[in-house]
Amino acid sequence: MSSGLGERRTAQGRPSIDHRGPVAFWWLGGYPLVALRVLTTYRATMDACGLTVPASAVRRATARLVGREAAPVPPRRSFPLPTGSGLVMRLRMATGQAPEDFLASADRLRHAWAAHAVHIRPTKPGRLELRLIGWDVLADVRRPLRWQKGGGLLSLPLALRDDGHWHVRDFRAVPHELILGATQSGKSVYLRNLLCGLARQPVVLVGIDCKWGVELAPFAPRLSALADCPDRANDLLDVLLEEMEARFRLIGLSSTIGPDAVLTSDVWGLPEKVRPVPVVVVVDEVAELFLAASRDDEKRRDAMVTKLIRIAQLGRAAGIYLEVCGQRFGSELGKGATMLRAQLTGRICHRVNDESSANMALADISPEAALAATAIPAERPGVAIVGDSSGGWSRARSPHLTLDEAAAVCRATAALVPLLPRLDAFRPAIAAEPSSAAVAPLARPVTE
Repeated sequence: MSSGLGERRTAQGRPSIDHRGPVAFWWLGGYPLVALRVLTTYRATMDACGLTVPASAVRRATARLVGREAAPVPPRRSFPLPTGSGLVMRLRMATGQAPEDFLASADRLRHAWAAHAVHIRPTKPGRLELRLIGWDVLADVRRPLRWQKGGGLLSLPLALRDDGHWHVRDFRAVPHELILGATQSGKSVYLRNLLCGLARQPVVLVGIDCKWGVELAPFAPRLSALADCPDRANDLLDVLLEEMEARFRLIGLSSTIGPDAVLTSDVWGLPEKVRPVPVVVVVDEVAELFLAASRDDEKRRDAMVTKLIRIAQLGRAAGIYLEVCGQRFGSELGKGATMLRAQLTGRICHRVNDESSANMALADISPEAALAATAIPAERPGVAIVGDSSGGWSRARSPHLTLDEAAAVCRATAALVPLLPRLDAFRPAIAAEPSSAAVAPLARPVTE
């Protein structure tokens, strides 16, 4: 809590027990104290924040009979229950109140109850969820053990939000995503968590990395295809379009098998024995993919943008999903870039170098989200703004994952690479492990 939980230090400058173990301190001492504070000051706090309503006529008449003044009535509440990072209450709004009234007073409630943050979320008409956060949960993010294997096929918990919930990347709900972030902003760590989660599942992983494959090459043992230059990327996109068309033909044929056939418009409605394996296409550093230095490069760039738009528009039904990453994403990438962005409904924006990139990622979702992205400090790598097409957004941070750890996961899961003959020509070559008996070459001094 901002009053001490997770931030308190002794007079000698050493962190106290709540800084070393905020979760344990919260369950042992923080929650009982804060719950007591909330219960004893609830009515007065709601009144001071303007979140009460006048008493009913019956209450006013009863108060006059006993010579008292009827006090304003706060929203009805449930008992504050503990969570892993704070506490939560259910509120029932009074007549005439709206969720916006509580959202506007969230910061005042935070100070009144000395919490690190207060998050308010409407749950159903007339009801709210008020969640108090005891300390900065984004300071040290660690993945829960129960989620090490993910949340199901194509569903991965990738980042902890500042309200204590995990941001789950569900490809079937949000098929395509745009990830932006400057160098050393944490974008690569988010991508490593994504690839490691998918590597453990029966999913075809396709990589497009036009920086000669340096970003995605460590994951080559688990990749079904890897394009490391614009020309190969263009050819790979052609093959993916052929795969998508073949899957649509399969979907169309499934409805004519017999009178008892179940009609479907996507691969998930097909019988499991004939259902194609999902394909996730990771495009790393999209600006490098679309750089053009000549007229021929411009034609190729426009063709690739068009192919990506086709995959983004039709790929969901065919089980082909896009994950587009880069330091910048703007109209200078060529014709159709804005249309492609509109199809990438999932948005992750880490610290960026310019305001226009933040606006390109989040302004169409929420101007406040774009403003929050520009305020991410450089000393907090990994912090990002997570947005979706519904207009909601939140701060989140991925668990730290080194490149060696991610590469080890991909080597361990190399046997899970699904069979997709169309991609055999793009299967990355895997370097042999260096022998321990090999002698390292001696470094020679540079002479003039």
